[in-house]
Amino acid sequence: MELRQLEYFLAVAEERNFTRAAERVHISQSGVSAQIRQLERELGAELFDRSARTVTLTVAGKAALEHARQAVAAARAVGQAVGEVSDLIRGSLTVGMVAGCTLTPLFDGLAAFHRAHPGVELALLEDDSAHLSEAVRTGALDLALIGCAGTTPDGLDAHTLIDEPVVAAVPPGHPLAGQPDVTLADLLAHPLICLPPGTGVRTVLDRDCAAAGLTPRIALQASAASAIADLATRGLGVAVLSRSMAQAFPALLPVGVADLTTPGLLALVSRPGPAPALRALRAELRRAFGQRLSG
Repeated sequence: MELRQLEYFLAVAEERNFTRAAERVHISQSGVSAQIRQLERELGAELFDRSARTVTLTVAGKAALEHARQAVAAARAVGQAVGEVSDLIRGSLTVGMVAGCTLTPLFDGLAAFHRAHPGVELALLEDDSAHLSEAVRTGALDLALIGCAGTTPDGLDAHTLIDEPVVAAVPPGHPLAGQPDVTLADLLAHPLICLPPGTGVRTVLDRDCAAAGLTPRIALQASAASAIADLATRGLGVAVLSRSMAQAFPALLPVGVADLTTPGLLALVSRPGPAPALRALRAELRRAFGQRLSG
């Protein structure tokens, strides 16, 4: 017997009609009937009672039904297993990262994945978080590391890596230096240096300022946290960064802002139902960031 004969047998048994079964398996009704007859000859028993309007299983058909289901499921499992192995041997993944990202766990995770699956081609693109999220939605990117304000994008599988407040950062001697907390009004009395629109930190600032009825004065903006820190160190304004970003620059003093209540998130996002190679990459990245955060 052939696998396709078992598939046709299952279609007729479940549809209880040769015409609907033929439509389901995309061949003619006569083709389904011929294959079922051939299967019955090989088994030496009729599988269906065709005497009534609705096709029903005979005793032999009922005995064969579960075994046929198991055989078809096993064949599909073989195909899926081979497909997953092939995906991990010769697939390709395009990864996005938020502009200015200097987090080494991302690169550590990519390197670990490449060592484990050298046949999978990796591409890395940089953009702002809003564009990265949209690219994941459309399939232009398989996965992206993004910054967001408060919540992750709807409709995407997301894993939050970092959840922390947005702070001001100033050099010693600045009027805000040494204060445990300031208000947004205190902060906005000074020119700000910030990431561009579309990034998580900037969205937090803009959203919380709008909620307070305030308008931030962005004197300078740059896509890299290091550039923002250098500009602030030189007295050109107050840096607005996530807490971990600010703590990475010892020349600056982090200052909490009481009214910036929306947390800044760093998250991995992908479309639901990722392929095996993408699942493996997500696991490596989570592991890399987990080691970094716990160390």
